[in-house]
Amino acid sequence: MATSKRAAKATQESLHRIFTIPEAPDSTLGRIEQEISQNLAGFLGDHIAAKEIALSEIEKDFACSQIPEDPSFVSDHMHHLLDKLVAQSVHTSSPSFIGHMTSALPYFLLPLSKLMVGLNQNLVKIETSKAFTPLERQVLGMMHRLVYGYQDDFYQQWMHSADHSLGAFCSGGTVANITALWVARNNLLKPEGEFKGVARQGLYAALKHYQYDGVAILVSKRGHYSLKKAADVLGIGQDSVIAIPTDQHNKIDCVALKAKCEELSAKNIRVMSIVGVAGTTETGNIDPLTEMAAIAKHYDCHFHVDAAWGGATLLSNKHRNLLAGIELADSVTIDAHKQMYVPMGAGLVVFKNPASVASIEHHAEYILRKGSKDLGSHTLEGSRPGMAMLVYASLHIISRPGYELLINQSIDKAKYFADIIEAHPDFELISKPELCLLTYRYNPAKIQQGIDKLTADKQLEVNKLLDKLTKYIQKRQRENGKSFVSRTRIEVEKYQGRKTLVFRVVLANPLTSDDILQDVLSEQAELALESQRFLPKLFKLVQQ
Repeated sequence: MATSKRAAKATQESLHRIFTIPEAPDSTLGRIEQEISQNLAGFLGDHIAAKEIALSEIEKDFACSQIPEDPSFVSDHMHHLLDKLVAQSVHTSSPSFIGHMTSALPYFLLPLSKLMVGLNQNLVKIETSKAFTPLERQVLGMMHRLVYGYQDDFYQQWMHSADHSLGAFCSGGTVANITALWVARNNLLKPEGEFKGVARQGLYAALKHYQYDGVAILVSKRGHYSLKKAADVLGIGQDSVIAIPTDQHNKIDCVALKAKCEELSAKNIRVMSIVGVAGTTETGNIDPLTEMAAIAKHYDCHFHVDAAWGGATLLSNKHRNLLAGIELADSVTIDAHKQMYVPMGAGLVVFKNPASVASIEHHAEYILRKGSKDLGSHTLEGSRPGMAMLVYASLHIISRPGYELLINQSIDKAKYFADIIEAHPDFELISKPELCLLTYRYNPAKIQQGIDKLTADKQLEVNKLLDKLTKYIQKRQRENGKSFVSRTRIEVEKYQGRKTLVFRVVLANPLTSDDILQDVLSEQAELALESQRFLPKLFKLVQQ
């Protein structure tokens, strides 16, 4: 790292300068900023290391716990960040980074993000946000309309109502899901007679008043882990989140769901919420939402849909029918930082009934006064940045038809990748794409042809070796740095429901081409052949 001959000092003048004087265009920071603005992809490509470096090695650069006594010049510190942070970051916008739900971002979001940071609005209160407050309410109205499809008069009445809210902006799907279930809990265990409600008197008093032996949240076994976090935070316990079996398409089994509702009712355990999943994290599948809504209505419980991933599909007129029944939900989670291509930190939840959030309303004399339009009165988080501005800008600049093109393209791309996987004799498609997620594994043709003839014990041995081979290929591919897919374990029906290690890909990046997908598969096939630890053992097992 280059060292400066100058010595920086913390003085009133130097501190005043960093708050008031922009970096000169020809300074290191100025040049970096210009380079980022002009060519984000090129900047990342030049500075992010392609080779895997052990986290333990990177930790050495961040090992000192002492707060510096001597200040650094901004330009000097930028060199440090480039060498130690940026160079060891993840190139999530790369078209060959197809393992997770992060993707390339539109270029216009860079200057808009700088504007948002520079304004430094706090959306907890109008006094610290002003125009950002009605903007956020409008964006929530737009997303509410995307889900529920009400007419103009509904939104004219409720969108800017001080005593109501169509939803809440959050840092992500986890907080959005917690908020939805918080509303569900408080509305279920609401004030009645002398009982002041669960929010005031707590869960023990609430269960005692309503004479329940417990409450439960029902979701498929593909449900997101944030639901257990919600149950923990809300005091009902992680064990109250009950996983319902799924069918061969990774969708909740509604017969099993009904049976569990009956079983809990007989035990005097109240179903607080049924949660449908619209885009499972592991496989991208969508639950039968219409059927689930009818079950929730029958048992008089809150129906929440976790559409953190799949919710953006509603922007596609061609594919929105995949989420049929979502309009029946009492609440819906959507992450704008997934397939709406907004930077991380933009989740939201919308509520069908604008009065629902009254059950979580909070006020404070110094900041959240009753009757004001302050957004913090109906949100779990207090101080929040104006992320809604980036969603607002994206909805206008990209527009619904633009988003439809992106979403349709991603689904088509997933189908194409599934096709070339199925056409390759040495790969096995595990879950077909419904949205733009799919899972598969390397499984040589000889193994696929011979595994059914083996005993159950031998089949298990083969699958364990295939798990190890999958892990080996995934790690080597990541280390090579040319491309990245993730891995996970899911139950596979044709292997007696055994949890099987598989590759998982998310094809949301609009820059990912068919050629790149072919290269990803070719590289995995080459890595498999390079391995002398697994293939000989596999072939020997099949030949026995």
